[in-house]
Amino acid sequence: MAFRRLHSVSPARRLPQFPWDRLAPYKERAASHAGGIVDLSVGTPVDEVAPVVRDALCEAAARPGYPTVAGSRELQEAIRSWLHRHTGVGLEVTVLPTVGSKELVANLPAQLGIGPGEAVAYPEIAYPTYEIGALLAKADALPVADPRDASGSRLRLAWINYPTNPTGAVATVDHLRGLVRWARESGVVLASDECYLTLGWEERRPPVSILDPAVNDGDLTGLLAAHSLSKRSNLAGYRSAFLAGDPAIVADLLEIRRHSGFMVPWAVQQATIAALHDEEHAIEQHARYESRRAVLRAALEAAGFRIDESHAGLYLWASRGEDCWATVDWLADRGILAAPGEFYGAKGAEHVRVALTATDEAVAEASDRLG
Repeated sequence: MAFRRLHSVSPARRLPQFPWDRLAPYKERAASHAGGIVDLSVGTPVDEVAPVVRDALCEAAARPGYPTVAGSRELQEAIRSWLHRHTGVGLEVTVLPTVGSKELVANLPAQLGIGPGEAVAYPEIAYPTYEIGALLAKADALPVADPRDASGSRLRLAWINYPTNPTGAVATVDHLRGLVRWARESGVVLASDECYLTLGWEERRPPVSILDPAVNDGDLTGLLAAHSLSKRSNLAGYRSAFLAGDPAIVADLLEIRRHSGFMVPWAVQQATIAALHDEEHAIEQHARYESRRAVLRAALEAAGFRIDESHAGLYLWASRGEDCWATVDWLADRGILAAPGEFYGAKGAEHVRVALTATDEAVAEASDRLG
């Protein structure tokens, strides 16, 4: 009996090619370097998970039952306390754990009920999953320099991302206040991806959350903020993240996610509690990244690169004033792999994203090769 397709076009064919597949030939060439590859293309942690976090995970490993989608009371309290310390939001803020932040970004439009004929806006230079979330919901995907540029387009959701991946840009309180005011006047949900919030490098440009009362006057209506422990605590492999904001929206998302089974494993919940209560390991990790940033920035600039933005986050947004693939090629000849800016939108075509997520030894090696 012949297989009969249920759909004329599979969901996967509605999506663009997975970007990292295009980088494979350059990765192979970089790996052929006599000293081996220095991979600065992906922002994946390489440093150890803090012992206090590992211990909490192991101690919880024997629990056999299902976790709850909402998370335990202790987890919710830990999230609220951390958010209060780092964003100034009140301790009564409504929170929801998520299975990493990427699944949230990819699923949020559909979980908000956005569909065909409606639109999702996201930054024109951005993490690709914002677009994927819109496409999975069969909504229009609108890359824009400013979400206010998309007004009048049946816009339902606007993503912002500060500090920005890949550029490392940060937003001022005044800029965020303007976006919040516009979103409320337009009836648009404003979702802020703040996964790099604690990784600021310049005192004069501190990252700011939309949860900050200075931004929203203590009113979270229409606002959502996504946070992750992948970068702060090296927990990318744990898939530990959370959402906070408008109580009504978060409550709706909780119900939808309960039906869908989006549960953070119990042991990961316990590890997350430990990570959120412990600031020492995060401060140490911040110092590691700051040191690697200084080494790579100096080496890139000495090699003729221009560094744009890059005020916060885990990347240097670098350019030689040429097509990004030519730069990727130049770096691959030196055994260094970087991400082409084109992955993040057409406006990134003359930049590469250089990650700080490599060991001290690898960063020093990259610096030598650039020299």
